[in-house]
Amino acid sequence: MQNPRTVFAGQLRISVILPVLNEEHVIGSTLQALLSLMPYEIIVVDGGSSDGTRAVCDQFGVRVLTSDPGRARQMNCGARDATGDVLLFLHADTTLPASALKDISAAMREPDCPAGRFDVEIEGGHWMLKIIAWLINYRSRITKIATGDQALFVRRAVFETMGGFQDIPLMEDIAFCRALKRMGPIDCLRTRAITSGRRWERDGVWRTIIKMWMLKLGYLAGVSPERLKQYYADTR
Repeated sequence: MQNPRTVFAGQLRISVILPVLNEEHVIGSTLQALLSLMPYEIIVVDGGSSDGTRAVCDQFGVRVLTSDPGRARQMNCGARDATGDVLLFLHADTTLPASALKDISAAMREPDCPAGRFDVEIEGGHWMLKIIAWLINYRSRITKIATGDQALFVRRAVFETMGGFQDIPLMEDIAFCRALKRMGPIDCLRTRAITSGRRWERDGVWRTIIKMWMLKLGYLAGVSPERLKQYYADTR
């Protein structure tokens, strides 16, 4: 089991929480990059993987918890076990920038700032991925709504006050950020987290764009996440 570190950026204890499900092909490289940053603690929350995800995590000596499947449930499970001052929620296929912990520490020096997120860069060969990433970052900067790929971080006390993520099958990040905006100004960092474009390229870029916009518009129009889930091919 990984021991919490006593030396970290700006003396701010940052707990990194990764919800995973059947991610054996990507979780190793993510953990390797993450360990090089030396966060206070890393908590992987497995939603019942049937592949070698847990074995890969064990090789890196990180703490692995077990939870019912569902990203919101898994992230809440990890948050309950975390002991850091700031909770950073990271996808299994997303890599933080080298300056991530210092960037977070700088953002958290503002006492009125409850949370923040990174800009995102989508890794892949399709030319549209750069445009999509730019649009995501621009929209997020205007709306202060972050998606999970943008590595959302939040003060632990704020997270607990809000009651964590809603236990819904999808759109948990959107719902959380909409409520988070009422807690204070969200810092939109310009340093970039790099996330895999594998699902965009596998399912088709234009097809994925249309599907995601339909889901978001449906959610904002009041369609329940449970109903939207029926039309969402969830590979997480």
